[in-house]
Amino acid sequence: MSDVSTEEDLRKQALERVKKRRDFWPHLLVYLMVNTLLVVVWAMTSSGGFFWPVFPIAGWGIGIVMHAWDAFWRTGITEEDIDREVARMQHH
Repeated sequence: MSDVSTEEDLRKQALERVKKRRDFWPHLLVYLMVNTLLVVVWAMTSSGGFFWPVFPIAGWGIGIVMHAWDAFWRTGITEEDIDREVARMQHH
């Protein structure tokens, strides 16, 4: 019975990871399109003045980096993580 539960849990985790990775690519595409448009607007209107698109590029870029980390590099919570936290809580 535990093998089935483990396999079901693993499938749920895999499905969640696949969804996060698929959701990342449209987010990146919109980021690139919108910020390209902002740079074009800046180039057409400011004659090389202050590069104000840096603010949305950097701010939204932080969100893109965090989304990528969550989708591609973040690991799930393990039993070891839980045991370590329980031990930490018992000592405080």
